Amino acid sequence: MGKREKREGRLRLPAILVLTVMVALVVASGGHQTVAADSPVEAPVERRIQLKEAAEAVRSVLAEEVRDPKPEVPETPAGPVPEGGPVEDTYFENIAFLGDSRTQGFQLYSGLKAGTYYTAVGATVESVFTKKVETEAGKMPLLDAMAKQDFDKIYVMLGVNELGWNGTEIYHNQYAKLIDRLRQDHPDSEIVLQTLIPVSAKQEAKKSYVNNTRIAAYNEVIRQLAEEKQCPYIDVAPAMTDEKGCLRADWTSDGVHLNTKGCKAWLDYLRTHPVGEVPESEPAAQAES
Repeated sequence: MGKREKREGRLRLPAILVLTVMVALVVASGGHQTVAADSPVEAPVERRIQLKEAAEAVRSVLAEEVRDPKPEVPETPAGPVPEGGPVEDTYFENIAFLGDSRTQGFQLYSGLKAGTYYTAVGATVESVFTKKVETEAGKMPLLDAMAKQDFDKIYVMLGVNELGWNGTEIYHNQYAKLIDRLRQDHPDSEIVLQTLIPVSAKQEAKKSYVNNTRIAAYNEVIRQLAEEKQCPYIDVAPAMTDEKGCLRADWTSDGVHLNTKGCKAWLDYLRTHPVGEVPESEPAAQAES
């Protein structure tokens, strides 16, 4: 049975219960009713009216639930996606990547040819709703372009361009709206959050708002959202840092964006942290020593 059939079955259950109870009440009341000798048809007519009202009540309940169904939230284990795999590139074939210029770099330099990318320079968890950018489907907001296709999974990394926002509450609330929109547009897709990759020590020394203290705070928001929204999350950040908690200097050219070496390390981490069950034929063959 598919997800939609299961959902419709659950929606019908309350209505069926209402009908059962109301019919039982009507039958019970009919069994104890005293009928006047000069009105032999009065009681049956009354019961027919009561049954009609019961049926109308059931239709009302069912219509209300279909109009405003409770969203299905998948059960996801607490904590980050554990190590597994590694998987072949075919694992990424029906995955969408939603992100900013860092994800653009990943597309260009990681060497991964599979996957579909929805990215824009300066993209944020807010701009993806409304800002028109060039996409394969034409000039439109990234989420509108994504809605035209279906995916098994959607990998999201957004947050660096939001580091200058006032506090983390706005980021949290807007990211939550993004997750809800993705689930609305892609009810059968798994939404996968990625923590933000830190910046280098050289970038830290600039004392700008793009710093690792802010990134750590935003990553905590991502972990919180993963729990609240029951999304799997891949904790990329620790794997990309040096002993001081900064992005490795040899993995970046400007302190923020990753070079080819850094993008390949990012891909290696995604390969060894696949989400969900992976078919037995999917893991990559281990290289011979």
